[in-house]
Amino acid sequence: MKYCRKCGKELDDNAVVCPHCGVLVDDNALKPKSTTNTIAIVGFIFSFLIALVGLICSIIGLKKSAETGTGRGLSIAGIVIAIVNMVLGFIFYLPVLQQLSGMATGIFF
Repeated sequence: MKYCRKCGKELDDNAVVCPHCGVLVDDNALKPKSTTNTIAIVGFIFSFLIALVGLICSIIGLKKSAETGTGRGLSIAGIVIAIVNMVLGFIFYLPVLQQLSGMATGIFF
């Protein structure tokens, strides 16, 4: 059996609140469990490796951060990095793609 820390009366083992004085018996019983926003972490990592996957995961992680309360900054960073990587990739690989398409048609610049 448990006893109330405030009034000292005997409590049921499953009691969360003392029925006599109303004090919270177990402080940890009503605290939300700490969760990690894993999808935000995955999105951040993939934003460096495969930008499209990182962007999608970071957007999902941003929406999930409202529920978990964690990962908002990491998700935003993942979104920004993924977009920058996609834009830079497009700028740097566009000339290469033009060269390859010219080679396929037999026209060389």
